[in-house]
Amino acid sequence: MGKILITGATGNLGSRTLELLLKKVPSNQVAVLVRNPESEKIKKFVQEGIEAHQGDYFDYDSLLRAFNGVEKVMLISAQAFTDRNTQHFNVIAAAKQAGVKHVIFTSIIRRENSNLIVPEVSMSDLFAEQTLKASGLTYTILQNPPYLEVMHLYFGDALKVGVRVPAGSGKVAAASLDDLAAANVAVLTQNGHENKSYTLSGSEASSFADIAEALSEISEINIPYEAISEKEYIDTLVANGFPVFMTDFLLGWVRGINTGEFSETSGDLERLIGRKPMTYKEFFKIKSPFA
Repeated sequence: MGKILITGATGNLGSRTLELLLKKVPSNQVAVLVRNPESEKIKKFVQEGIEAHQGDYFDYDSLLRAFNGVEKVMLISAQAFTDRNTQHFNVIAAAKQAGVKHVIFTSIIRRENSNLIVPEVSMSDLFAEQTLKASGLTYTILQNPPYLEVMHLYFGDALKVGVRVPAGSGKVAAASLDDLAAANVAVLTQNGHENKSYTLSGSEASSFADIAEALSEISEINIPYEAISEKEYIDTLVANGFPVFMTDFLLGWVRGINTGEFSETSGDLERLIGRKPMTYKEFFKIKSPFA
């Protein structure tokens, strides 16, 4: 197996992917791209033998240097509100120029022929997927659902006010970052995933009303579900200190959930990791959204 490089290795998904990957392959076959190779998150891995390259998605030359001698690049998608198109294009173009064989990209789940646009995410992810497919590189696209770790951001402090979101009966098959990282590692270390796209939905879909019911059971406190207008939802977020650009962002995800954009349970995640992914009920029992 050739060298594997993970981008965004200090982020939530990238760091989990790195930790799991090092359980599968020798450290001298692993490299990372990070803005600060001296960070505490990375130094311990460097001591174990990985290569840490300083750079970022906007610095094309740093990408070329980092990708030298690399066979596979795990492209963790760039953060929202940061000119994602330029960053993803740079990584793909540099990988091609440097002789990388295979790029794995983390995208967003998207129903076929969907008209939903999550601000700062949907269109830039689609651009990256199209760019990668047109590049001539071997690719794997891993379409991610909403993370279980961030679901509480959509409905706020449920313990105090309940689950208050705009109306909708759609469901979301969210998945944990740990399970998604395990899927990344499976693709990085196994053959047979070349030029394929996977829908990495969780194994159980839930509506916001379902979440309120589950939280009530877990907390042994009645957590009501209340459908509110989009205006009231935005006003509540602003009152809680969210800037306007973030309120539109969160509303986009809620709209997607309420219309069933992320409701499919494809089974791809379970097949890749070889076990049933964590459900939303299991997750909330372990990691309370009330903390």
